[in-house]
Amino acid sequence: MGAFEPYFWLIIVALAVIFEAVTAGLFCIWFIPAGLASIVLAIVGVPFWVQVLVFCILSIIGVLLLRKIFLKFFKKKIIPTNVDAVIGAKALVTERIENMAGSGQVKVNGQIWSARTVDRDTVCEVGEIVTVIAVEGVKLICK
Repeated sequence: MGAFEPYFWLIIVALAVIFEAVTAGLFCIWFIPAGLASIVLAIVGVPFWVQVLVFCILSIIGVLLLRKIFLKFFKKKIIPTNVDAVIGAKALVTERIENMAGSGQVKVNGQIWSARTVDRDTVCEVGEIVTVIAVEGVKLICK
């Protein structure tokens, strides 16, 4: 390859930067330092097969060993919101739930929510206890 080797590795580094920016999965990022090391080796005049070997070894080390460490460090903890907390909860019907009329309210965890039933034809009367199975927008879907 000769004088074009540094440019070859520069293209590899640029592609790794682009793919990592698009995916943000901490996978392609490990090809960047490996590619930079190969650029240095190419400039110094090390044979191409050694450059490829160094690139492969550094990439494998990054992907297999360091990626797990970095994923643990950057892993975001999911904090359940109030909406997540009501799914599966029991709710008290405070206004008759009738899907066809577009009416219905329930009280769950001390809060009043608009409610609908899973089945279009099911009507729930005031005082009944229902189970929240989903949230659609600002309405609870009950059963």
